[in-house]
Amino acid sequence: MLRFILNFFGGIFTLLTLGTIMGALTLGGIFYMYGRDLPSYETLSQYTPKTISRIYSGEGRIIDEFAVERRLFTPAEEIPDIVKQAFISAEDKNFYTHAGYDPMGMLSAFVDAVQSRGEDVRGASTITQQVMKNFLLDGSRSAERKIKEIILAARIEGAMPKERILELYLNEIFLGQNSYGVTAAALTYFNKPLSALTPGEAAYLASLPKAPSNRHPVNDRDTALFWRNNTLRLMYQNGYIDLATYNAEREAPLLSVQGGDYPSFRENLPDRDYFTDEIRRQLSQNFGQEEFFSGGLSIRATVDPELQVSAAQSLQQALEEFDRSTAEWRGTGKTIPEDALADEATWRAALSEVDVARDVELGNKWYPAVVLEVTENQLRIGIEGLLDTDAEPQVIPREDIQWMRGDFFENFTPGDVVHVRKMTQDSDGAFIRWTLRQVPEVQGGFMAMDVNTGRVIAMQGGFSYQHSVFNRATQAQRQPGSSFKPFVYAAALDSGYSPATIVVDAPIEINTPQGTWRPKNASNQFYGPTPLRTGVERSRNLMTIRLAQEIGIDTVGRYAERFGVYQDMNRVLAASLGSDETTLFKMVAAYAMFANGGERVEPTLVDRVQDRFGNTVYRHDQRICEDCTDANLPAGEAPRITSNRDRVMNEITAYQLTSMMQGVVDRGTARSAINLPVPIAGKTGTTNDAKDVWFVGFSSNIVAGCYIGYDTPRTLGRGASGGGICGPVFNRFMTDAIEKFGGGRFAVPESCQFINIDRFSGARLPDGASGDNVIAECFRPGEEPLFGIMFDGGFAMAADLPLFDEVPRTGRQVTTSTGSTATVGPKATFGTLSSGGLY
Repeated sequence: MLRFILNFFGGIFTLLTLGTIMGALTLGGIFYMYGRDLPSYETLSQYTPKTISRIYSGEGRIIDEFAVERRLFTPAEEIPDIVKQAFISAEDKNFYTHAGYDPMGMLSAFVDAVQSRGEDVRGASTITQQVMKNFLLDGSRSAERKIKEIILAARIEGAMPKERILELYLNEIFLGQNSYGVTAAALTYFNKPLSALTPGEAAYLASLPKAPSNRHPVNDRDTALFWRNNTLRLMYQNGYIDLATYNAEREAPLLSVQGGDYPSFRENLPDRDYFTDEIRRQLSQNFGQEEFFSGGLSIRATVDPELQVSAAQSLQQALEEFDRSTAEWRGTGKTIPEDALADEATWRAALSEVDVARDVELGNKWYPAVVLEVTENQLRIGIEGLLDTDAEPQVIPREDIQWMRGDFFENFTPGDVVHVRKMTQDSDGAFIRWTLRQVPEVQGGFMAMDVNTGRVIAMQGGFSYQHSVFNRATQAQRQPGSSFKPFVYAAALDSGYSPATIVVDAPIEINTPQGTWRPKNASNQFYGPTPLRTGVERSRNLMTIRLAQEIGIDTVGRYAERFGVYQDMNRVLAASLGSDETTLFKMVAAYAMFANGGERVEPTLVDRVQDRFGNTVYRHDQRICEDCTDANLPAGEAPRITSNRDRVMNEITAYQLTSMMQGVVDRGTARSAINLPVPIAGKTGTTNDAKDVWFVGFSSNIVAGCYIGYDTPRTLGRGASGGGICGPVFNRFMTDAIEKFGGGRFAVPESCQFINIDRFSGARLPDGASGDNVIAECFRPGEEPLFGIMFDGGFAMAADLPLFDEVPRTGRQVTTSTGSTATVGPKATFGTLSSGGLY
């Protein structure tokens, strides 16, 4: 009997032993099979999560941010203990003691779920396992994935500290509302840094990982409160908070940004505009889109926030004034069904969903509104976000539409979505009435930059970014018209001509494949022999064409390309009048080189870019500071800055051209538009049929430019001109810019030799001459100006034009700006020309 008992238990022991061995072998085989091709956990040591890239103003204020996943990486040592404890309680209470996976935790979670009949359901995966799933494995629900997860978790626990694993988890986890990681979620839900979170708020965040879309603090308030309180209970049971704190936090309401209890962090961000979006576009090209949106870059923008507002409103004012002069009401083109107007809550909800611009603050803030009732003498409207009051009744009186054709019934129907703004007293801002506004159909661009550093301080690419994101300052290819002429004259001045050189202003006929081209001046008149200065000041087309023919259109093209206006200019005479297309961005950058004395300057919207670790990966200003590290620099003495920029034109040529363009403002085509307290030089531009109008100008330190035209080019109407439409935009902006940055006389090269010239005839005058006709022109040292010589470009002229003494049509040798000699003035031929006639 004893032997039988021993044999029985021996058999049982043998079976158990064999079973254990077989089980171990089977389990080992499974782990070996699934563990062979697992990804290396060593990649976690180089973990660089997708984080927000932020753009800062020069004062360090956040002005925009871009992200695929809205995440702000925070090291473990900067995450408060209460946040860590909340997540550990909710997700993995044995985190600090287990080896990556927690068999007892799995069993405990199962038992708790059964005992609570599903009310207390905790995940069986440890935080370490979740890190493995999120980083190295897919999210599938399968036994295979679970095995791999456990294997990797065990491996990583032996190779990485617990705090590093927790750091990876708390920065990677998705917590709803496009928020990844606890730092971004704290801002999204509570607009607080992690250090300011209460235990209840930390508990709410810790309850989100399992079902962030089903625990919204407003839409799913009861569910959100249940799981917040459940996490608080676990925190109390684990000893992380005391009973008093648990009871107080459990009874506290769930306050959130979504419930309107806290302001959203986005309220502190200005609306996205053309400037920051252009930074996105350019840096996405330079760094790659993935790095820009996910690299956690810190970008220091060159924008001046105050002048950016000035630029936007200066351009908007010109566009609106032109639009209202057309007397046409177009509205927004958006409507709300008329049957929704009977209930205020319904139309307000519908109005909030209408896609119209909400970023315009010209005069006062522009509000979307819906027409509720149309009568003969007024419109009754409902305004987004504002209640109708006796003090500010939401009606539009008949007097407000005097500028447009038609009456209320012809232009409006109930349900129309419109823009309105308050009309207020200039003196005290008192309310007068509501007034209708509309986004103009005509568009344009404006840009301003520092002439010495290339820092773009303001940029506006249209009337409203929210209405149209197309940036007309950098992306619109337009004909610059006469604003291109300074490059023709620059090429001539650098080829030995002077501001006093005489060029014939007379009719020209050119045969082209498209027919005979007969360019003309804007005045439709011809003025005979005229000095170069007057050609610039009065924007004479015929002089410019003859001059381009004299020096060669290829020379003009090389100059335009050197200055970056064009990449490959068409070698046709019409191009001398600005018939080729370019961008405002390129034109303003090119004019900066006139203003700074002829040195190359590269425009930039960004001063510096730092990566997520604070390393500078881009810096625009490459100038050398000689004394910046000298601690013994005498008081009041500034460090020496050495410029290493290339020279693109002779400094005397730059000054001569600047002086001639100053005449444009003082006496020429911009004289009635520009009125500023410092010297200003610039050039107007108007294209064929006035399809585009331009003005680009500069002070001693700031260059700015404007163009206005329809996106699909068509005439702006008779009388439209660069000076009349764009000039006031420049003047308004520069008034503010000069008040902030000042300005002074244009720098005169030391080697300038000044000679008095009659600006009407180009004749030399005595040194003591005075009068409106006298202008002191700068000549190169050692150059003996030749007076009485006239150039006609080789074109035939009418016999009855008054002429100065002609010289034979042979070349002559002159000294150029570089000291070499060149032949100018020979009769030349020209190639195929495109149709033009810009002025």
